[in-house]
Amino acid sequence: MLPDRIPSILLVQVITAGVSLALTSIQDQCENLQNTSNITGLACNISTDMIGTCWPRTPAGQLVARPCPEYFQGVQYNTTGNVYRECHLNGSWAERGDYTQCQEILKQEKKSKVHYHIAIVINFLGHSISLCALLMAFTLFLRLRSIRCLRNIIHWNLITAFILRNITWFVMQLTLNHEAHDSNVVWCRLVTIAHNYFYVTNFFWMFGEGCYLHTAIVLTYSTDKLRKWMFICIGWCESWWRVRNDKKNNKKGFFPIGQ
Repeated sequence: MLPDRIPSILLVQVITAGVSLALTSIQDQCENLQNTSNITGLACNISTDMIGTCWPRTPAGQLVARPCPEYFQGVQYNTTGNVYRECHLNGSWAERGDYTQCQEILKQEKKSKVHYHIAIVINFLGHSISLCALLMAFTLFLRLRSIRCLRNIIHWNLITAFILRNITWFVMQLTLNHEAHDSNVVWCRLVTIAHNYFYVTNFFWMFGEGCYLHTAIVLTYSTDKLRKWMFICIGWCESWWRVRNDKKNNKKGFFPIGQ
């Protein structure tokens, strides 16, 4: 059983040796401070606290300031602040120093400009591919008159809504900026209203798709009663009513730039 304990014993010895080496280094620095001090009379002797701060020999009754430690337990601290410790009148140090000014440095994660530009390129590339595919589908529905029925007309309008939404997205990204958004100019509001309108129409035309599918499955023989104008009212008119109400409640160009 003894050989199994040898690695653990060696690990403890290594850790102990490392701690002893660190304390020895701090103690050496304190001894250097002691050699340079010429203080006579009652004084607090040179000391090292549990944090590792070295306190030089100090006359009794004085408050000593030392720089904050740069690192402690792997955490980096701001060294512009000071640690304070009092040397009592009887020549003894206060039990603890005042480390309230030592604030840890929080490493704020900043967005890399390279990653930001890559995200913009991917965003534009995705919208471009989507727009090309939608235009191809739109052309097929336009040319193939033989497949026109209520179901495919609903598909066609949904594709049209997606196309218009993508186009207004490109216009908004290429023309709008924070200055135009804050100044609330007329064309800024028109662009954002158009984008929001076509954005909402996507969902209402998908709702129309669902209504038609539900009717075709549940009420099989009732699809003949459905009319095109019903879905046009749901897809285009209802969307405009929603966006118009939103415009009344928001007096600025109510779209965050960059989204």
